[in-house]
Amino acid sequence: MDTNITISVALRTNRVVRRGGMALVMVGAALWAADAQAQVLAMSSEPSLGSAVGSVVPNRDSAASLDVTTDVAARLHRQQVNYATTEAPGTIVVDTPNTYLYFVLGGGKAIRYGIGVGREGFTWSGAKTVERKSEWPDWLPPAEMLQRQPYLPRFMAGGPGNPLGARAMYLSGTVYRIHGTNKPSSIGQHVSSGCIRMLNEDVIDLYSRTRIGTRVVVLPMDHRHIALADLSPKPAARPREEIFAPSLR
Repeated sequence: MDTNITISVALRTNRVVRRGGMALVMVGAALWAADAQAQVLAMSSEPSLGSAVGSVVPNRDSAASLDVTTDVAARLHRQQVNYATTEAPGTIVVDTPNTYLYFVLGGGKAIRYGIGVGREGFTWSGAKTVERKSEWPDWLPPAEMLQRQPYLPRFMAGGPGNPLGARAMYLSGTVYRIHGTNKPSSIGQHVSSGCIRMLNEDVIDLYSRTRIGTRVVVLPMDHRHIALADLSPKPAARPREEIFAPSLR
């Protein structure tokens, strides 16, 4: 074969290969651009999940972290009520049998909250003070609880899923607390191991009103019967003369 012909064929073949390669590159670039554009369009049409997935909630007191009280009986909703008591304003009174907690305002008024209290065998009464307060507290079950329920965790970090809820107020000389809950359905029930549970939104409100040293009075289960007995009508006193010498009248 003529050497010139061979070189010419080789050159044409090389140009074809180069042109084919360039065409493939251009096709690839076009496909990549189309795919990138599709991804951009898809991202712009979907809601951003960056703030909800794998990130720390900046404000754990947001509505999403608190309770929805629509499934709680109306009587257990936070409200200002008439409340006659000899306790000073600022005192907390826990009405165990009726599952109410009162924050005394004075002038015959109080703020009443629905609560969950100790189940049978775990109720208690007495006067204590708030010795410590904590926001979104960690939970370390006391030794007595771990003996009864050894399957419980030894530590749980604070947060919306923590059994102590949004706030805790620790009562002097006891292992008991007034605290929030991650189970709103337990409000109005006798279910705890002696602690006083509140809705998260309510415990946040009470927490803001109390100070270290606040007096807490926990009434006994039979308080209801004592109160009813005290309110029962008593016979009017009769004069001594009427009893022993009615004819002298």
